[in-house]
Amino acid sequence: MTYLATAYKVMIASPGDVDSERGLVRQILQQWNDVNSEDKKTVLMPIGWETHSAPAMGDRAQSIINKQVLSDCDLLVAVFWTRLGTPTGQSLSGTVEEIEEHITAGKPAMIYFSNTPVHLDSVDLDQYKALKDFQDYCKNSGLIEYYDSLLDFQEKFSRQLAITMIKELGTPQINNLISNNIFENTNPTISAISVLSEEAKTLLLEAVKDKNGIILKVRTGSGLTVQTNEVVFVDEGNPRSEATWEKAVNLLANEGLIIDQSYKGEVFRVTADGYEVADKLSSK
Repeated sequence: MTYLATAYKVMIASPGDVDSERGLVRQILQQWNDVNSEDKKTVLMPIGWETHSAPAMGDRAQSIINKQVLSDCDLLVAVFWTRLGTPTGQSLSGTVEEIEEHITAGKPAMIYFSNTPVHLDSVDLDQYKALKDFQDYCKNSGLIEYYDSLLDFQEKFSRQLAITMIKELGTPQINNLISNNIFENTNPTISAISVLSEEAKTLLLEAVKDKNGIILKVRTGSGLTVQTNEVVFVDEGNPRSEATWEKAVNLLANEGLIIDQSYKGEVFRVTADGYEVADKLSSK
């Protein structure tokens, strides 16, 4: 089945010492697309100066990048470790200028700093000091994130990207229906039911039978497990089944029918709205 999707452009901004993190950002954006793009009618498109800029003359290099690449981006993800980057003539570095331009345009920026240990004799001390000064500035100007390893970055960025996209996109299907007055003067739980997949409905109906209303979504070396009320929903070793049931959990969370209790996207509890929607489903 084909569907139309809107491109939501994500600028990946960083100096040159975090190539692994840049690769992880692209990988995690694709994972979000695998689970959410059809439901949200949105595809997250990774953007970088190295892949989306072209040679041009007549202005500063960074200004050209800003016009060619950054200006159309919706979200910026910046990652730092030991370097701040090369000054642009207008800002402390290209990455810093991209952050400043993006925030000035009123667009969201997610900024990460690595705590991975490094030998100071292997780094440029002037760059390291400039980075620490900028880090202090960011800490006093907003909410930033730190990570201790690539695995820690992967976990944090995956979870925080989901939070950011929920805030950015909301639930377009419901918003469009409400704007057309289809759900006017109806119970909001009916709106939630309309966007749930059959798997999400099945999972919710089973979860309300659990004495604690808990759904587990845990990924191990052998794959993903989605379980509630002692019922396992994922076919072991089947990536399509994993994607289907992960999407079901995400749909329930996006609609506020379950809430993450672990803050790691692993343990979810049915909310009051979730029980109300389950009652509606059971009565059909």
